[in-house]
Amino acid sequence: MDRITNVLIAGVGGQGTILASDLLSHAAFTSGYDVKKSEVHGLAQRGGSVITQVRFGGKVHSPLIPAGRADYMLAFELVEAARYANLMRADGTVLVNDQRIPSSTILARQESYPNDPLAGVREAVGECKVIPAAEEALKLGNPRVANVIMLGALAKRIGLAEDAFREAIRELVKPRFVELNLKAFDVGLGY
Repeated sequence: MDRITNVLIAGVGGQGTILASDLLSHAAFTSGYDVKKSEVHGLAQRGGSVITQVRFGGKVHSPLIPAGRADYMLAFELVEAARYANLMRADGTVLVNDQRIPSSTILARQESYPNDPLAGVREAVGECKVIPAAEEALKLGNPRVANVIMLGALAKRIGLAEDAFREAIRELVKPRFVELNLKAFDVGLGY
């Protein structure tokens, strides 16, 4: 595959954005692709925005996705999808966790949570699919696996072997959480 695949992963600190990008990068690398990753998580521990960019293909020269060139976005929170929609291709796919996490400015009543945060996203991309990942994660007994549920939904679409993701989970997740994360990944494949 000479074509470069560009994946943007956006969320709020504590949602597992970095782990999801590590799992995707590992799956792409073990599938034989050149992989570059960039991450920004300045206020992540305070519930701030976290964004990672993963690019893979025959030869990738930069870890940064040019504006308007992201093929896929995993958004772990609704407003985060809207915040980074400008990086998406017109025919791109956005997969969004239906979770609402108010930012510090919303909590301080300096601004309000949008009524329909995905309105602009739906107009900007080819597919915008909302996934109840937080709810599904609670059914599995741990809200922290919503990120891996979302990754499963991406895996279904991205063209990498599902086993490459399973191997990444076995390699990168703490041993006591591997089975739970494998179950979460399988739930995500259903979306």
